[in-house]
Amino acid sequence: MRTITQLAVLAVIGGAGAAWHFHGDKVGLKPPLEMLGLQAPPAQGGGRGGGPGGPVGVIVQPVRVAQVVDKVESVGTVRAREAVTITSKVAGIVETIGFTEGQLVAAQSTLVQLDAAALRAELDQARALLDDARNQLVRARQLQAGQTIAAQRLETLEALARQSEGRVRQAEARLEELRVTAPFAGRVGLRQVSPGALIQPGTVITTLDDTARVRVEFSVPEVHLARIRVGSGVTARSIAYGDRRFRGTVAVIDTRIDPATRSVRVISEFDNADEALRPGLFLTVELVLEERERALLVAEEAIDPVGDRAFVFVVRDGRARRQEVRLGLRLPGEVEIREGLNAGEPVVVRGIQRLRNDLPVRVVETLTRPTS
Repeated sequence: MRTITQLAVLAVIGGAGAAWHFHGDKVGLKPPLEMLGLQAPPAQGGGRGGGPGGPVGVIVQPVRVAQVVDKVESVGTVRAREAVTITSKVAGIVETIGFTEGQLVAAQSTLVQLDAAALRAELDQARALLDDARNQLVRARQLQAGQTIAAQRLETLEALARQSEGRVRQAEARLEELRVTAPFAGRVGLRQVSPGALIQPGTVITTLDDTARVRVEFSVPEVHLARIRVGSGVTARSIAYGDRRFRGTVAVIDTRIDPATRSVRVISEFDNADEALRPGLFLTVELVLEERERALLVAEEAIDPVGDRAFVFVVRDGRARRQEVRLGLRLPGEVEIREGLNAGEPVVVRGIQRLRNDLPVRVVETLTRPTS
């Protein structure tokens, strides 16, 4: 029943159309859709205010000039510029601890002092023997002028003095090994020993990190290798610090490509005066590959892609000229044009579906800002 009704309606519309085609202009009949109370669609090709056969109304936007930054994103991990695990070279009993956990210490400051009583006594004895050997040598040399001492005896005293000096230096070196010092300035970590504990060579005492300036390591796909430069800018962010951005530069580019990931490792350096970047912190990094101060940009909707080629319509002398372009970097809502256009040229951004090459057009609006 519904199908019969639909066929009847189509028959009425068809008959009305035929009657209007042959007699409408003579007797004043309305077009078929208006007879049924419907609105006829506007004629195609007229644009805003354009009639059938007239210029197509279009909206254009001039090619604008702006700075663009081509960059690649990766993830990285913070490393201290210098980091070491503090251990003891010799066995001994911890006498004093010269730091507190998390303290900033200077280079060569004493972190742990081991019991050195026995070595101090040994050093005192070696120094006493050295003094005695030197005194005998001085007296022997004073008597040499009168030929009262044999040359062999003088050589023996000189050798004895040198041996005594060696014992003193050896005792001093062993005594120095009982003092564990910081090899560089930095911040110490957690303490792993206590006063009175007997430690062996290699026992971990604490850690030391120089975090005034840190390194961030990350990997970049090998396709970008030719555009990575030492000194290129790097921006890093962490969810721990919200919208804060940390800025550094590329310091080292690995000399080898990882065959498993087809990427190259890059090390960047960041100033870290407030020590916000802690070793081990996970970061999202952006590496600047190239910066262009005067890049040409058009709205993304102005691009008419055909296969692997791209075209735009430029309004010249009242006509839409189809122009092939070479695309560059894609930005939010805009595309960089590397070749094919000049700054300031009016490019059609609305209505390109109705255009063909050399078609007359009428500019109904000129946009001065990006469309998105």
